[in-house]
Amino acid sequence: MNKNLKAALDILLFVVVFFLIQYVITVLTGIIGMLAEGSSWKGAGEAFIHGNFNLTSNMLVIATVLSSVFTACLFAKLRWTPVSRHWLREKPVGVLFWAALAALGSILPSEWLVEQMQHTMPEAQEKLFEQIMAQPIGYISIGIVAPLAEEMVFRGAILRKLLGRFGEKWHWVAILISAVIFGAVHGNIPQFVHAALIGLLLGWMYYRTGSILPGVLLHWVNNTVAYVMFNAMPQMADGKLIDIFHGSTKMVALSIIFSLFILIPSILQLNARMKK
Repeated sequence: MNKNLKAALDILLFVVVFFLIQYVITVLTGIIGMLAEGSSWKGAGEAFIHGNFNLTSNMLVIATVLSSVFTACLFAKLRWTPVSRHWLREKPVGVLFWAALAALGSILPSEWLVEQMQHTMPEAQEKLFEQIMAQPIGYISIGIVAPLAEEMVFRGAILRKLLGRFGEKWHWVAILISAVIFGAVHGNIPQFVHAALIGLLLGWMYYRTGSILPGVLLHWVNNTVAYVMFNAMPQMADGKLIDIFHGSTKMVALSIIFSLFILIPSILQLNARMKK
């Protein structure tokens, strides 16, 4: 089989498995939940056929946590994502520190770019997202296991496969493709733009270090800030930057400039510290 075709099929397999795990575990959680509430097997079967489980928020969080954990374990077990402590032996404290700062500096500029496109998340996806974010245990899904599982799939497996085919000369093409795939799986334009932009940074860090750990940290910081902001200011869940800054365009501009003064030096520091 042609090597490029095999790589493409492998990447397709990774994406299909990623979605399939989410679907199967969500369905199983829904069936178990209905049976626990006293529904019959027939009722659970009809709910499966019509795709109507009406998962509670807690059940939804459990399903997403289990999906992420199972995904990470499967990709590690099958060696689709190699797991090693080699990079940690270098004691890369500086890289991890600047990766965390880069995450903080990227949030507002990325959000501003998304807002300029004037697209919103589909109502069903937004409701699903808010259900998870509103739960105290939702942080386990959003902030801890999701960053690990997604980095294992999209950088550790997909980008690794792409880099193997495109080589050193065309590594940015591999990073770009992986970022586009990462954005596309989110299923809507606002998240596509944000995830693709972050995916470029995550992909670059993986290419330079050969490890998913800087990406996991950046991903964790990004998701943690989103979770904290959602719960600290729930009235702003549907708001824009202009609402957060009480209608002051000047404050929005200053906040973006301030963020760039964090983001740009962080990227420069990462470039100097990450070995290739």
